[in-house]
Amino acid sequence: MRFLFLGAGAIGTYVGGSLASAGHDVAFIEQPLPAAEIARHGLVVESVSGRREVRDVTLFTDAREALDAGGWDIAVFALKSFDTAEAVDQLVATARPVPTILSLQNGVDNEPLIASRLGADRVIAGTVTTAIGKPGVGHVVEEKHRGIGIAHGHALSAQVADALNDARLGARTFPAAGPMKWSKLLTNLQGSATSAILDLPVGAIFSDKRLLAVETASLRECIAVMRALGHDPVDLPGTPVRALAWAVERLPQSVTRPIFTRLLGGSRGDKMPSLHIDLHAGRGRSEVGHLHGAVVRHGASVGVPTPVNAVLTSVLEGLTLGTEDIESFRRRPEALLARLP
Repeated sequence: MRFLFLGAGAIGTYVGGSLASAGHDVAFIEQPLPAAEIARHGLVVESVSGRREVRDVTLFTDAREALDAGGWDIAVFALKSFDTAEAVDQLVATARPVPTILSLQNGVDNEPLIASRLGADRVIAGTVTTAIGKPGVGHVVEEKHRGIGIAHGHALSAQVADALNDARLGARTFPAAGPMKWSKLLTNLQGSATSAILDLPVGAIFSDKRLLAVETASLRECIAVMRALGHDPVDLPGTPVRALAWAVERLPQSVTRPIFTRLLGGSRGDKMPSLHIDLHAGRGRSEVGHLHGAVVRHGASVGVPTPVNAVLTSVLEGLTLGTEDIESFRRRPEALLARLP
């Protein structure tokens, strides 16, 4: 298959480099500086399958030029959710035919947004559960192999999954996008906003019983919204989401605390979640509105209260925009707890 990736970030480099190594035709649209760096040094993908150095990829710095090359089966969005609308607009503005979009993004609203611009038959929902680190431009490390989910419902879904499996990426197909995407959202919420707000590692969040109560409430709200929308949790590649949801809904905190501390906090170690990285790098943009904020928006649409996710969204958006003081929350759980219901 022929794949056109918008951006060579961690997921784009990992998936695109792996596909190219397996013999698929892969190209990237990237900014001039990283594109030049990749052109000089190629891509490096380190995984459980070994180290792969990939040079057989095409690089574009202009969307029109990329689409003029023609014949792309799939365009892959491995972007932050706040970049989705601009990326679609960039492709549409070329006035060239736009390939079917495979969204490997976090959040539950990217595919509907893409479908609203291009049509429901022009988007495939996907999700990546493998943990990937990015030491440098064009260089990624597979930190924990889990896999990739692809939703049925498109004529190319099975072919895309087969291509990903050619590349040893552990693809699985799912009957529907909703349960798959919402199950991934549930995993994305774990400690993420709280870590960013308090400037604490996720392990420290889960080891503090007060903050664990916040995380549990946030997850319970998400599960309630999912169920109200008609989506039951499903297990994702390498990720037992149903067991997580059952524990959150059914077990007392005295039981879940050591489990969460070991499995959720311990599995991440001292690595900070992306919401923390974006905030403390001063990037001025955050995906929190597409993660915790999505729980709030969809909760309002189905009449499910989501007060904890609303506070986490509001505070982190304020910190990102500079309307909240980072130092007033840094390593001060009581400051966040005072804002919660």
